[in-house]
This record gives sequence, structure tokens and C-alpha cells, in this order.
Amino acid sequence: MTTERWTTATVYPDMWADPDDDPREALANPVGEKETLWNYLKHYRITLEMKCDGLDAEQLARRSVPPSTMSLLGLVRHLAHVEQSWFQRVLQGQPDLPRHFGKSEENPDADFDGAVADPAVVDEAWTTWRREVKAADDWMEALPEDGLGRTVSRNGEEIPIRDVLVHMVEEYARHLGHADLLRECVDGRVGQ
Repeated sequence: MTTERWTTATVYPDMWADPDDDPREALANPVGEKETLWNYLKHYRITLEMKCDGLDAEQLARRSVPPSTMSLLGLVRHLAHVEQSWFQRVLQGQPDLPRHFGKSEENPDADFDGAVADPAVVDEAWTTWRREVKAADDWMEALPEDGLGRTVSRNGEEIPIRDVLVHMVEEYARHLGHADLLRECVDGRVGQ
């Protein structure tokens, strides 16, 4: 039985790309706490794109195991929502912004439920995610290095900006574990 080779890596054949070709390697030497947290977040965002690379709408929308509605496309939509929720609604004090993808208290899983195998839905998800990432990065760029200890109000509670950024790193890390398994189920691709 011959297995199709899914990687172009030559140094480590179980990886997606060789270290010299890995786009995340440019983020390897952050300086300071803000840059370190931001680089972890950027690293995980690139990893999300890598995990979804080369898949069509059907593959991106493929569900994990019933009754779960989780899919790679659902993760992209969910993380677009998370980016907006934390960076705009909380950190920038815009709690009344409309939520993406019909997500609401009445429909909390709309980001996953609406992740269907339609190229237009895929395009909308990536466009929304990239727009939210850019907005978050623009905000981060303007944040002074000593701004991480400042607090913002969320549901009447004051929370440090640092905690929000650590939460964002945790959110991506957790969901990229899901993405690893989802991608492996789609085409066997693993690693990195």
C-alpha cells in the first residue's frame, strides 16, 4: 500500500514544511512582553491558515464526530468572532457591534452551525477572519509596550489587557489542537 506524500518537507518528513520554509519562523525572536504575546498570537493565526491550506469547501466544512458541529470552517468562523469580540467589543469598548455569522445568545453556535460546504461561505469566513485579524493587529500596533497592565471593563469587571491577550493565545492553541485532528481526518495530514 502506497501513501501519497502530503508534505514538501525534506528535513523532517512528518512536518508540513521545512524550518527554512515555515512562515512562522520569522516570528522567532520577539523582544518584550507585548511582542512576545503578539508573536504567539500571530504564530497561531498562521498555523490556522496552514491547517486549512489546500482544502475545498466540502473538506473545510466536514464535521468531526456526531453530534459535534465542529469543522475547520467552523473554527475559522468562530475565531473571526473571537477576534472581534475581544479586540473590538471588549478592548476597544464597542460592546454593541453586531456579532458575525448570526451568533447571539439565542444562537450561540451559529458560527459552527452555519459552516456549510459552500465556496461563498468559505470566502466570507476567510474575509471576515482576515479583516478582524487586521483590526486586532492595528490595535496592537498602537498599544504602548507598558499598556498590558491597563484594564478594560467587561461585564462590570475590570480585567488587564495582558489577560485578554493570554486568553487569545490560549483560545487559538486549544482550537488548533482541534484543527490538528480535523485535518488528519480529512486527508491524513499531520504535524506542525
